[in-house]
Amino acid sequence: MRLRCQINEREVIKEIEPDLLLIDFVRELGLKSVKRGCDTANCGLCTVWVEEVPVLSCAMLAARVNGKKVTTLEGVLDKARVLGAFIADQGAEQCGYCSPGFMMMVLAMEKELAGQKEDPDEAWIKHYLSGNLCRCSGYQGQLRAVTAYLKYRKKEAQNETG
Repeated sequence: MRLRCQINEREVIKEIEPDLLLIDFVRELGLKSVKRGCDTANCGLCTVWVEEVPVLSCAMLAARVNGKKVTTLEGVLDKARVLGAFIADQGAEQCGYCSPGFMMMVLAMEKELAGQKEDPDEAWIKHYLSGNLCRCSGYQGQLRAVTAYLKYRKKEAQNETG
């Protein structure tokens, strides 16, 4: 079947097998930030955005993105670098294998929070990120990094609007 979609702002047209998973499709295109972890939609390592919504690419057929916009970490590198600095500052990067999927969820969470006056509490952040597994850490460094990053981005947004 012929698949036509936009990946990281680039149009892609390719013949694919109907049973090709989205994770395999994006990795075949050289987008290696999308990691294979559990293959059961339980770890979050394969998170990408389809039409700006986080999805687990190991549980989605590539054919479902026909005519849609797909974003991987490579498509949001500027924001990811800033977030990555906060993660590194808290010593939360450990091996880094889970970082791309985790970062995609944090950036999605940031979009969802845009315009809210209240900062999310720790319980809300934990709930939002509960599908992202890390085998190296106890999540405390990641939680500190996310909290600091969201405060930084909120302050930055306030400075931009005056």
